[in-house]
Amino acid sequence: MALGIAAAGAAGADASPRRDLRSTLQHDADELLKYGTPGVLVGLDRARGDITVRSGFGDLAGRTPVPWDAKFRIGSFTKTYVAATVLQLAGERRLSLDDTVHRWLPGLLTGKGIDARTITVRQLLQHTTPLPDYTRKLTMIMSEKEFQKDRYKTLTDEQLVRMAMSLPARDLSKGRWEYSNTNYTLLGMIIKRATGNPWQEEVRDRILRPLGLRNTFIPKTDPAVPRPHAIGYERFPGEGASQEDPKYGEFIDATRINPSLAGAAGAMISTTDDSNRFLRALLGGRVLKPAQLAEMKKTVPTSAAFQGFLPGARYGLGIMYISNSCGGHWSHGGDIFGYMTRNGVTPDGSRSVVVSLNTDSLKPEPGVPNPTKDVTVKLIDHALCGGR
Repeated sequence: MALGIAAAGAAGADASPRRDLRSTLQHDADELLKYGTPGVLVGLDRARGDITVRSGFGDLAGRTPVPWDAKFRIGSFTKTYVAATVLQLAGERRLSLDDTVHRWLPGLLTGKGIDARTITVRQLLQHTTPLPDYTRKLTMIMSEKEFQKDRYKTLTDEQLVRMAMSLPARDLSKGRWEYSNTNYTLLGMIIKRATGNPWQEEVRDRILRPLGLRNTFIPKTDPAVPRPHAIGYERFPGEGASQEDPKYGEFIDATRINPSLAGAAGAMISTTDDSNRFLRALLGGRVLKPAQLAEMKKTVPTSAAFQGFLPGARYGLGIMYISNSCGGHWSHGGDIFGYMTRNGVTPDGSRSVVVSLNTDSLKPEPGVPNPTKDVTVKLIDHALCGGR
């Protein structure tokens, strides 16, 4: 059955083209529940007036909605903040995008088929390296038992890199682009080498404070999500699971985790308001100088599989360009235990939208087919292209 569509109102909203934008977004948010998320929060930021809608539940047991000002883990959207920090440092000539990993982290990369002298900072930012993704070694992703055993465990950046180095290097002959969280673990380490400060402090001082993002946090090992927040729910694959059918079990509360497992690749926490402010400032030229913003926007094609998930996606330096019905937008989503973040911002920074789901393990309701692309594509398209 649908998870509490009535809890946030506008259930069964008229689907005709005559709906205003708020009603359209409410309908789209309600529709997301059928894919198996307990709740949805959407924030649209635009000059003509902000719109916020929600649907479903932030707490299934309490039957309460997602708080309007909910804080949530943003997962890999963290990468955009880290990339902007690296590009600021490049603009200050404290590092170069053409610097190699060996220049900053000599002796760290020891995997077979991996040569740190040939991997550049630009390639790390753009995911065009042979580095395997360390998350493939995190057993807690695939097992509730392992998750409960390791959810509060602290993992250092060096440990994450060692995990990656135990895996086969990517075969670059099969294509230039492949997403790897390891790339951003290394970027966090390079920021510290270049500045003497942890990446968390540099992101805070360079981006969060200047933009007044008071509800955005960069925890190191603290497992809590500051209140108010929706409960972050997680399902785990069952016996005989496959990519097509993970055979998910029941939800568990995965709100509290040690975020060191994500680090510079995905540890941050934010809100829809703060996230929109950052996106509009970034594309509006208030975070990076023109030369560095231009570098960020230099894209390469993503893999065919990734483009099936996000149509037309091309990856820049910590941000991607995605096709939509009014030309295209910039974006970087994120998935982490208990939370899924999706977003989009117009090329001129005039309008942005952030979508938070309080699970990243979607399981469509009976009779609902598995989605063939990201479930938020339609909502984000309506938010950025509708109501003009």
